[in-house]
Amino acid sequence: MERMWSTGTEPNAFAALPAGAVGRFGGWLMARTNRRQQEQVLGRAAVAEGERVLEVGHGPGVLLQLLAARTPAGEIVGVDPSAEMRAAATARNAPAVASGRIGVAEGTASATGQPDAAFDLVIAVNNVAIWPDLAAGAAELARVLRPGGRLLVSWHGGTAPTRMMRALMLPEDKLTQIAEALAGRFRSVSRLRTERCELFLAEGPR
Repeated sequence: MERMWSTGTEPNAFAALPAGAVGRFGGWLMARTNRRQQEQVLGRAAVAEGERVLEVGHGPGVLLQLLAARTPAGEIVGVDPSAEMRAAATARNAPAVASGRIGVAEGTASATGQPDAAFDLVIAVNNVAIWPDLAAGAAELARVLRPGGRLLVSWHGGTAPTRMMRALMLPEDKLTQIAEALAGRFRSVSRLRTERCELFLAEGPR
């Protein structure tokens, strides 16, 4: 199993790479504890009418649901390496999946399985630290964005993190590594904090 770039350890089956009964419980917990972060990221997304949006590491599918309900996005695609999370996201969004508004597929940050220049916006919430290869993830997400497209990458933190989130926060040197990896693939990279998120906005894939 590949190791996480941020820690050098293998992803656990609870939340990093959910699998089996423990992974299903992890997904249930994530759906309840991460919603506020996902709403804050969505508030920065500025999704325009008809845009195609890709969520990488969609987990139980809460943000996919919010994108469909609260934005005028045309097509929304989610990719995740966990079969349990793909099943949970499909069940949570069953009507939108059936209609074709939302698509759910197997994929990772470094291998999304999506075509070149296919999306206007890519979002990754609470999974950048568990990617096996940070540079490969940045390159892949730049590849699937259209010219002028934008990427939102978020991790636990912000100005008022919960006690649970504080245990997951990345040190400053790791956050700097994320910014540098994105800067190697995008013309513009900015970093900001919301109440619960350390958020990176990258625009203009190279």
